[in-house]
Amino acid sequence: MSSSSSSSSSPPCPKKMITLKSSDGETFEIEEIAALQSKTLENMIDENCASTPIPLPNVKGKILAKVVEFCTKHAEAGADAESLRAWDAEFVDVEHAIVFDYILAANFLEIPTLLDLACESVAEMIKGKTPDEIRKFFNINNAFSQEEEEEVRRENQWAFE
Repeated sequence: MSSSSSSSSSPPCPKKMITLKSSDGETFEIEEIAALQSKTLENMIDENCASTPIPLPNVKGKILAKVVEFCTKHAEAGADAESLRAWDAEFVDVEHAIVFDYILAANFLEIPTLLDLACESVAEMIKGKTPDEIRKFFNINNAFSQEEEEEVRRENQWAFE
């Protein structure tokens, strides 16, 4: 009898953790189940390359912390779609420079859900804006002279209607 009571009180198996190292030397732990949302990390795990910290030279610590938070949230069992959509909307409700960093990190780590979410956020930022407003919003210099731009507009009239 005592053996059955001791087996029922045994601690749960520890979760397998993966350590990630940002370009600025910060380290982050992420559960393997959450890390598997990244095809890059999944490949490293499959190739047994995740026993030491995985260096991510293209991702700064501030952004990697948010990527870990995103993957952890999306790996949670039982999260309903509506609350996840609301959480996602809040996640990308940041300065546009940070959204661009999310895009770069998601692309590098191959996290399609984060890449799609961040790109949709950028699309919403520029929706309804003129090319000049978009250039101003993103601080982009116009590479065309006035004459060149007029020629492009004439050749591609359909795009400006």
